[in-house]
Amino acid sequence: MQEFDTIIIGSGVGGLSTAICLARAGQKVLVLEQHYVPGGWSHSFTLKGQRFSPGVHYVGQLEEGQSTNELYRGLGIANDMVFFRMNKNAYEHCLIGNETFDLPAGAENLKKTLTNHFPHEEKNINEYLSLVQKVSYELQLIPTLKGFWQNITVPFRTKHFGKFALFPLKKVIGWHVKDPKLKAVLNIQCGDHGLPPSRACFPVHCSVMSHYFDGGFYPMGGGGGIVKAMTNGVKRHNGEIRVKQNVRKIIIENKKAIGVQLENGEEIFAKNIVSNADPSITYLNLIDKEHLSKSLLKKLDKTKYSVTSLILFLTLDIDVTLYNIDSGNFWMMKDENDDANFEDLMSSNIDSGDSFPSVFISCTTLKDPASFNGRYHNFEIVTYVDYDHLKDFNGLDDYHNEEYKIFKEKIINKLMNNLEKIIPNAKQHIIQAELGTPKTNEFYINSTKGNVYGTEKTLNQVGPFSYKNKTEIENLFLCGACTLSHGVAGATYSGLAAAAAILGCTSDDLLIEDENQKIRIYDAEDSATWPDWVHTKRSDKIRKFV
Repeated sequence: MQEFDTIIIGSGVGGLSTAICLARAGQKVLVLEQHYVPGGWSHSFTLKGQRFSPGVHYVGQLEEGQSTNELYRGLGIANDMVFFRMNKNAYEHCLIGNETFDLPAGAENLKKTLTNHFPHEEKNINEYLSLVQKVSYELQLIPTLKGFWQNITVPFRTKHFGKFALFPLKKVIGWHVKDPKLKAVLNIQCGDHGLPPSRACFPVHCSVMSHYFDGGFYPMGGGGGIVKAMTNGVKRHNGEIRVKQNVRKIIIENKKAIGVQLENGEEIFAKNIVSNADPSITYLNLIDKEHLSKSLLKKLDKTKYSVTSLILFLTLDIDVTLYNIDSGNFWMMKDENDDANFEDLMSSNIDSGDSFPSVFISCTTLKDPASFNGRYHNFEIVTYVDYDHLKDFNGLDDYHNEEYKIFKEKIINKLMNNLEKIIPNAKQHIIQAELGTPKTNEFYINSTKGNVYGTEKTLNQVGPFSYKNKTEIENLFLCGACTLSHGVAGATYSGLAAAAAILGCTSDDLLIEDENQKIRIYDAEDSATWPDWVHTKRSDKIRKFV
């Protein structure tokens, strides 16, 4: 009989960070992944020799001394990571109608840039962005407050958070900013949590904005670069990762989680079980309802999950830099009516019309110059849809029928029409165009309704209302985007929180200071900053391609 200290179901970055912390603490750890590669939403894959990363498009706070940098250093994986700094003058390009607004790295630079576009809103821009910074700071401060005096002074230490926490983004920004186009620019990163301003939680949006105030960074190797560093970290401490291991159920005995049963009937036992799957998959698919309380079942019934996505994985044979494409992200909206555009995306007319009202465009061969073969450029083009409007394909054992194929062809054409607004005649240069749908997300990621951000980040599902790492079932724990936070960094922190709950310590205790750990960061836009080995890696790809 196999027995471990902890079994972790799912190898997203939340599960992997849990595994690193527990294995480093001396536990015998096993990570089980149903896909053929680890990583969850952070994994990378190749199509005809070209690499794509469906879930990782940029990471923030990576400078020396900043939170994500300290996170990776504290996990002992920084030396295995290389990042490229995205265009610091425009890490986000906001294409609204026929106008382009660039977001530069640096909060003061952002204030100046926006003021140049909207001089009549200068005072409001400064006040609003300062508020975003304060709310984000106070949000991060709350869990660090300890002792009687610090806790009794919470209302004074977090007054901005307390004043605005219970309002949606649309209301708060409306109190500070009047110009509709400026609002759309400031709200563009709603795409990073998948909600329109009218429903977005203001503190969550503040957290996302401040995460990127100093710019965006892209991992060499795409999301797979992060996953490789984390899996190496697990193995370095004698943890084990097994892929193609579909968990059928979590074994519960006397109200305790004691192991898992795999699809093939094999049973593996452990003192603790951690699920990196979302709560509905964990509780409703892997555990018999008889083991769940009425209050938990009620909460599960009310839980809403985030949007799902359509992702075009595209390779073009064209020099896209001739069209001002660079390492920055492109957020494209047909106009400044962000709420209306979101509602349009959520409508049932997914495959009708010429183009989508909102899309996200990322050119990974410019973000990760070491991946460029000298000729082909790779893109990930993303938009959101309502899963329930794919009803023609839901519930089918094999949905890969002729109708599904026609549906995908229509979607690819629509997304290409969006792209041709910035790269004319792009369709004539397609090498490959493959579409990932919500059904793809379900199959490879095993997320409820193919969701991309875990639970919907509305006011009633974040903070104290989110799912806790420690569950009502003894020895069963959760991690991932439905607990502490979403995004690459947020999900990684959720793994620390789960490990801390098991080990009886704090998350900070698990981040070990090591002066020898250092993330290497190079400028994607400036080849003069690249070390020789990056040039060599790029040259090897070109040589093999030619």
